[in-house]
Amino acid sequence: MTAIRRRKLFEDVAERVEQRIRDAEFTPGSYLPSERELMREFGVGRPAVREALFHLNRMGLIKLRSGERARVAAPTPEVVFETLSGAARYFLSAPGGVEHFQKARIFFEVGLARYAAENATAADIDDIYAALDDNRRSIGDTRKFGETDIAFHYRLAVIPNNPIFPAIHAAIIGWLREQRAVTLSIPGQNRIAYEAHAAISEAIADRDPDTAERCMRDHLEQVARSYTQAKTGGAWGPM
Repeated sequence: MTAIRRRKLFEDVAERVEQRIRDAEFTPGSYLPSERELMREFGVGRPAVREALFHLNRMGLIKLRSGERARVAAPTPEVVFETLSGAARYFLSAPGGVEHFQKARIFFEVGLARYAAENATAADIDDIYAALDDNRRSIGDTRKFGETDIAFHYRLAVIPNNPIFPAIHAAIIGWLREQRAVTLSIPGQNRIAYEAHAAISEAIADRDPDTAERCMRDHLEQVARSYTQAKTGGAWGPM
């Protein structure tokens, strides 16, 4: 039989404070009661209260600053994904971790490209082409190209008007930072990536979701191959 794990005291305190946040008794931006007040309310010592606050801080539910009472954090998608960063970096370092994230990015961005081709407004398409033009002008400047590369893909993430999508995009881009640095340092990769972006943009402007999906998939699969080949010392480039 599996033994029943006894909950730690701080977990009970954290759960009760979390429930009060969910019930809007403590609203975003407001201060929690002091440590002394929480100790008195829950009948626990300072260590349990402090560990509970650290736990809630790690969850992104509160913000802790030295010398101040804990403040309730605004519930944003960015906060949610920031709390996953430590686990994501650990997963990336595991065997096959980068490949799993590459596939997740492809799945996500292929869907964005298809959605853009089906739903982008004229203003959205203008923004895509503006980002593409910035990308073209940065060819040869690895740092600048990396910034405009991210900006181009970000334009697709905002089109659905869903705040979770830009947060997912930012998180994945951050987690795959090392991949981007490696691939963009490969001679000729700036031009290859720009041409892929141009093909994606054209398909979106033409309202051709199948081609937009295919171009995005081809682009990200080429990036993944180039990264793998660069890391293993093999030949690189489109295949």
